[in-house]
This record gives sequence, structure tokens and C-alpha cells, in this order.
Amino acid sequence: MDKIIILNGPNLNLLGEREKNQYGNFTLKEIEKNCNNYSIKNDIKLSFFQSNIEGELVNKIQTSRNNQDGLIINAGGYTHTSVAIHDALKILKIPVIELHISNIYNREEFRHKSLISKVARGVICGFGAEGYIMSLNAMKKFLEK
Repeated sequence: MDKIIILNGPNLNLLGEREKNQYGNFTLKEIEKNCNNYSIKNDIKLSFFQSNIEGELVNKIQTSRNNQDGLIINAGGYTHTSVAIHDALKILKIPVIELHISNIYNREEFRHKSLISKVARGVICGFGAEGYIMSLNAMKKFLEK
């Protein structure tokens, strides 16, 4: 059974309340429920972690190197600013997928630069909540190889 963790960064705990034109009406709990349903059907042991605190995300990334087979990260605003998250991901020997609900390339200029993309196996953005399932499916394929 593959072990995959999905990390969510700052403000994603407020999905369903914030910028619905960008992120939709779904909540993080609803996303987690959909992902859990997918994982049960696909023999994946799935865990989730969300934090608004950069250091907590770095700690979770570091511990994932020893107990996960793959990592999916929606780092939120830290995507564009966090060298610490980039460096922690760079240490991993497991596949990493960068995920965004909105299309970061259709938004403000500062969002067009990702510090995570260079250390990710792939990037999924702009597909809304469905991007989480797409990321799980892609990770499953990476782990089958």
C-alpha cells in the first residue's frame, strides 16, 4: 500500500469562505473526504496536513522523507516565497507534486514564480478541487514505475 501525504499551506483552511471566484465553494474538509474516497478505492494510505506556519510545513516535509512514498503539496502563498520549503523538498528522495487550485499563471505577476516547481516531479494547477484527485492519480502512476 502506497503512503502519500498531502500538505496544504496558509489560508487553505479557509476554502469555501475566501475568494470563491478563484477557489470555489468547496472546503478543505470536502477535498479531504473526496481524496479519502479515492485512496480507499486505490489502495493508498493517505494523510493530510495543513498549516499556516512555514516551519510546521518544513518539519512535516522532513519527517515525510522517512515514512511516506510520495508527497503532494499546495503550499499556497509560500510557493512564491519560501526558500525553506524548497530546500526541505529538495532533500526528499520521494516524488513530489506541486498543486494549485487556481491557475497561478492567470493571476498576479508575483504568483507566476514558483520556488517549488524546480524540485517537483510535476505541477497541477487550475483544475479546482479536482486537481487533488488528479495529483493522487499522477502520484499513483509515479509510484508504479
